[in-house]
Amino acid sequence: MSKPSPEVYERGKGMDAHNQVMREIRSRKDKTYDPHEPTRVWIDEDNTPDGVKQSLTIILNTGGCRWARAGGCTMCGYVAESVEGGSVAHEALMDQIRVCLDHEEENAEGPSELIKIYTSGSFLDEREVGAETRAAIGEAFADRERIVVESLPDFVEREKLEDFTGVGLETDVAVGLETATDRVRHDCVNKYFDFSDFEDACEEAAAAAAGVKAYLLMKPPFLSESEALEDMKSSVRRCAAVENCHTVSMNPTNVQSYTMVDELFFNGGYRPPWLWSVAEVLESTADVDAIVVSDPVGHGSDRGPHNCGDCDDIVQKAIKDFDLRQDPSVFEQVSCDCEDTWAVVLEEETSYSMPLTR
Repeated sequence: MSKPSPEVYERGKGMDAHNQVMREIRSRKDKTYDPHEPTRVWIDEDNTPDGVKQSLTIILNTGGCRWARAGGCTMCGYVAESVEGGSVAHEALMDQIRVCLDHEEENAEGPSELIKIYTSGSFLDEREVGAETRAAIGEAFADRERIVVESLPDFVEREKLEDFTGVGLETDVAVGLETATDRVRHDCVNKYFDFSDFEDACEEAAAAAAGVKAYLLMKPPFLSESEALEDMKSSVRRCAAVENCHTVSMNPTNVQSYTMVDELFFNGGYRPPWLWSVAEVLESTADVDAIVVSDPVGHGSDRGPHNCGDCDDIVQKAIKDFDLRQDPSVFEQVSCDCEDTWAVVLEEETSYSMPLTR
């Protein structure tokens, strides 16, 4: 990762200026990682079309997102945790799976019904996870109920998903759409595909009897708080209206190292979203025909979504409660004086003069 550069598939995509800046930032990474150890693994609960399930979340340590090596998304630093050299062998990836199963055995009351597998890029990109490994992972979890795998829309293909649906797993593809607004996705996030490509991926997943979970990004760089809020409200509704997209997960931006967002934050040009904004999106879109959830990573910290500091934990608790019950009335039970400050930010902050607060 010391000299990131685009491969043939990624050349000519995204914004040249963004890619050039991101490659320079990513080149500063100097840590190395063990290809036999996963990046992270944890036990949690998730809302699925079949109800709330215990989940085993696995972040595989692969050779890294190919789009990030070309420059990539302005807010994403996960590639900095990837293994050097661009690829990880099948045997090493399966060692990572075994580590995760050991973790589950030691920390969960029993086997998790839901398995969620992520990489720093696209699980369905065979340059990250080869066909042999994908099939072996499908077999390893064939006794579970549901699996979620992450991918950009480019790599969503019926034959790949049949490695999971073919062994009886309810299967979902988590697509990092970020926003339903093409201009925001291209200019603020630096993702190269269009909303129509997401719709095509939903159709391709349906052909394999798989579903889709859309991942949205709350407040990418260069948007004011009010612009980000309105973009998320419209994006949730547009995603929920796409056939075969049954879940929308809105992720508030957190400031990750080796990213453009980190550079902006360090120089006073970016503030993560308010938790009040997250709550407002969830409450105002609770009527859509989809499961809508959010997981504010790093809530309450300067580098994560936060309010004033006094109410962060209680608002986060309400968000998690909403995720599981989908009941917007939970937000009527939380309040704080800082809501007035948030209201002023929504009214006065502009994308060419921000942030108004820290």
